[in-house]
Amino acid sequence: MSLHIPFDNSYATLPSGFFSRLDPTPVKDAQMLAWNEKLAAELGIEGTDPTVFAGSRVPDGAAPLAQLYAGHQFGSYNPQLGDGRAILLGEVVDTHGERRDIQLKGSGPTPYSRMGDGRAWLGPVLREYVVSEAMHTLGIPTTRALAAVATGEPVYREQGALPGAVLTRVASSHLRVGTFQIFAHRGQLDELRTLADYAIARHHPDADGPMGLLSAVCAAQAELVAAWMSVGFIHGVMNTDNCTISGETIDYGPCAFMDAFHEGRVFSSIDQMGRYAFGNQPRIAVWNMAQLATALIQLFDDKDQAVKDATAIVHAMPQQLEDAWLHRFGAKLGLADVTADDQPLIEDLLNLMQADGADFTNTFAALHTDAARDQFTDRGAFEIWVKRWLQRSPDAELMQRTNPQIIPRNHRIETMIEAAVSGDMAPFERLMSALATPYDVHSDFDDLRRPPTQAEIVPATFCGT
Repeated sequence: MSLHIPFDNSYATLPSGFFSRLDPTPVKDAQMLAWNEKLAAELGIEGTDPTVFAGSRVPDGAAPLAQLYAGHQFGSYNPQLGDGRAILLGEVVDTHGERRDIQLKGSGPTPYSRMGDGRAWLGPVLREYVVSEAMHTLGIPTTRALAAVATGEPVYREQGALPGAVLTRVASSHLRVGTFQIFAHRGQLDELRTLADYAIARHHPDADGPMGLLSAVCAAQAELVAAWMSVGFIHGVMNTDNCTISGETIDYGPCAFMDAFHEGRVFSSIDQMGRYAFGNQPRIAVWNMAQLATALIQLFDDKDQAVKDATAIVHAMPQQLEDAWLHRFGAKLGLADVTADDQPLIEDLLNLMQADGADFTNTFAALHTDAARDQFTDRGAFEIWVKRWLQRSPDAELMQRTNPQIIPRNHRIETMIEAAVSGDMAPFERLMSALATPYDVHSDFDDLRRPPTQAEIVPATFCGT
């Protein structure tokens, strides 16, 4: 069937300094591995063509480009990054009237590749496909996966030759904090102002100027990070170039969902100091917003007043995070009327879980049943906590709506990748089927709910290169 994508591009109309125009690099043998038919329908896409989603053919109406941005990486500023292995094909207006980017990831080198090959191998492509779609079904703002295509070409990494693949990623946009940083750092105020106006119009139309934009992004990021934490998700690389203006989760490299709960859990193989540990995510979100504020301040003639205004907005964010966290975790305990007085109750449960190595997802999923006590070695302490909790008359239905039964566990993803490398996509398809309804109980997927054995634990994940 022929492919039709109803492109309606806007980013390509911005000044040329925002991006580099180029086509994706063709591949040897494009083979569709996964196609998100439901998402395609939402985007108004008719038909499919693996050669388009591998980058071998540019579809009608596309405006291919690689975006420019900078960013703080593990706290150190890199003055120029950009899409080193991704090309934005263009945008569509979906069936909900929302503008969405369609981007190929792993589509070949760009002017921002910094000596890289611009390619991706199958493992990170399928990891991002699974995890991003799982985040969507969990109700957490995220980029989406439209397609995964095998290229028929090897990609060479430290492990040797690996099968190449391209991911088609869909996002409300790919605007990042780092997109603002590069123009502010260069003193290109006309471009910075153009970008701010574009971001407001596209994402936060009710925002009043740059400070209104900052306030809106802070609120979106506070809700996002609280949502991550409520499902035990660790992003892994919360650099400012991985922090979106839209408030969507982006760039699923060294990310993972926790099994045994621990505030200090780190999954990124390159995060040696724990900067992006689970419990540090709220602090880093505030830090990232301070970098956005620093960029936006450049747009004001009265810098002293702008600093005061921006400082007030950023300093309000910790309370926004705490409120969002309390709301999310209160719901997980069935407390629709949660208040600050309930915070010790929530924190005491998390402390018990950490002390006993209780599984995060399975503890909350079973909390309204007797099975929850099986997660604890100190059952006496847990029973005392339960008595306190039951005094609050928890709502079991609310708990069932907010506590997933299944998540994409790291060891299951690794098993799925190993099978896919050998040509077996059945584990991928089964995992996607289970994750489509994460809040439902399906006995057919009980094995996917099981935490890893000691031998199955995957201690670290790697950047998706």
